[in-house]
Amino acid sequence: MEQLLLKMDEKSEVKVIAASAFNFRIELVKKVGKDDIPGLVDISQFMADRFGSQALLTKTNIPKYFNSETLPFLARLKGEIIGYIIGVPLEYFKQESWSHFDVNLGKKNTLYTYAFVVNSKYRGKGGYGKTLKRIYVNWAKKQKYHFITGHVEQGISNSFPGKTEIVKVFPHWYGLKTPFEYYRRTLG
Repeated sequence: MEQLLLKMDEKSEVKVIAASAFNFRIELVKKVGKDDIPGLVDISQFMADRFGSQALLTKTNIPKYFNSETLPFLARLKGEIIGYIIGVPLEYFKQESWSHFDVNLGKKNTLYTYAFVVNSKYRGKGGYGKTLKRIYVNWAKKQKYHFITGHVEQGISNSFPGKTEIVKVFPHWYGLKTPFEYYRRTLG
């Protein structure tokens, strides 16, 4: 584990995609650095609280999701990470049985939303989560993706804008008691 961190730069390499006068910004992470590891682990705790310890980011799994093959975005407020969203090409999950329910597997036109989390203190306030999601969707379109997919608790995708279809419902998603649906959202 320490060996992995030794190869990591001190500072993350990011591209600022959007910024406000109120010290809020969205960054595309090109290369994660040691400086952002504690903040990412802390924010992932909000997902782990809801979805179990398998949702927790750690020093060892962060490079798996924050790398040049993924689309990881950070939301920062006054320099503090308050949320993130990670998009991963669907083909990255070709070994997972659930991915084979998607007719687009292998077409390289689908971005899977691996994680989307905002610190609960900022949810429903200031539009931080909506801004993060909107920028993610627009960036996916610019990268020539035609679809965004993901797993959410059953019923949540009903509130997504645009054309969204439920591909498959999983009654027991990784040990959780709530059914999850695998959705596909068409990008216009």
